Amino acid sequence: MSSLMPTYRIPAVTFVRGEGSLLWDDEGREYLDLLSGLAVTSLGHSHPRVADAIADQARRLQHVSNLFGNELNEPLAATIDELMGGGGKVFFANSGAESNECAIKLARRFGGRGRHVVVSAYGSFHGRTLATLHATGQPEKHEVFQPLPDGFRHVQWNDIAALEGSLDDSVAAILLETVQGEGGVNPIDADYLMAARRFCDERGILLMIDEVQTGLGRCGAWFAHQTYGVRPDVVTMAKALGNGMPIGACWARAEVADVFEPGDHATTFGGQPLAARAATAVLEVMRNEDVPARALGAGARLAEGLCALDGVLGVRGLGLLMAVELDVDRLGRSASEIAAELLSAGIVVNAVTPSALRLTPSLLISDDEIARAVETIGTVLAGTVLAGSALGTTVLGTTPSGTTPSGVSP
Repeated sequence: MSSLMPTYRIPAVTFVRGEGSLLWDDEGREYLDLLSGLAVTSLGHSHPRVADAIADQARRLQHVSNLFGNELNEPLAATIDELMGGGGKVFFANSGAESNECAIKLARRFGGRGRHVVVSAYGSFHGRTLATLHATGQPEKHEVFQPLPDGFRHVQWNDIAALEGSLDDSVAAILLETVQGEGGVNPIDADYLMAARRFCDERGILLMIDEVQTGLGRCGAWFAHQTYGVRPDVVTMAKALGNGMPIGACWARAEVADVFEPGDHATTFGGQPLAARAATAVLEVMRNEDVPARALGAGARLAEGLCALDGVLGVRGLGLLMAVELDVDRLGRSASEIAAELLSAGIVVNAVTPSALRLTPSLLISDDEIARAVETIGTVLAGTVLAGSALGTTVLGTTPSGTTPSGVSP
């Protein structure tokens, strides 16, 4: 009997070691990780530069209260602001949900009493706290936790008229993802995002973009909204920022951030030295490796290979955040069943819808690993890999680059 609360299903595999795009379980089996802990280990597992930074910081200073300063927060915030284009300020948190909580509180502080509603889209995912759960546009997740906090309104995704019709004098902010990750890897329409920016400008409300899954190079730009040429007022991030260390951040334009006063918001561990040192190393490696460009190139090669497989209807997403839409009727298995077969064959993915697999591999994935992934996924879809078989060691030649398949970029 497990001592853990039953918030997750019993795991099929227990991992004990990782290096780059590879994982090993407690029985010594090797896996090619195409999920990266849900877009977290974007530099791969146990990246040496990040590991060395964490180890060094652990011997130097692990924690001080935010009542005092540490030497890492200011330069880390400045780097994030630079990647955002400048002119903003940063609050450090521990997760994506906490980063979105900060954004929601900031919107309420900005709007003032009576102007507190946050509008988000159906199919969105913004976190599991009570407030971010209600911001999440998935009513089936709400019911058992009712009553949820007031002040959230949901509209149809990519429907401009519905978005405009939801805006009244009670609205403080619009909160959107540029790609709905948990909702099925659905990219936002450019016209919809630009309309959201226009509505916010016309009404004096905030455009807040959740980049928790899409941010930090994964979608072919430092932040996915930059692909669309739209500048938000508030941006949240986490996941890849620590490459496995828990850290999140909420960035806001300076004039928005400055509505907060001391005591309005805080968190014990936000920006603590160990996590901040990891994030500092992560961003240094990301810049040196030019991960946005790598994500675009690798994403195009991976999508091209997958689209050529029998049983694949198409690939959608941006960069290395993608969903592989399967012909489940012809294959005779659901995406979750195929994900389980892939795990048995040594490939880590997850089913993001009943008919689609989500892939969020390391942004440093090699061409040989891409070829290996395509080959193994193809054999599993064809039903030629036996459950429990070892990951094949045959490596195909480099997948030739070419035109990005439809749906992979806006």
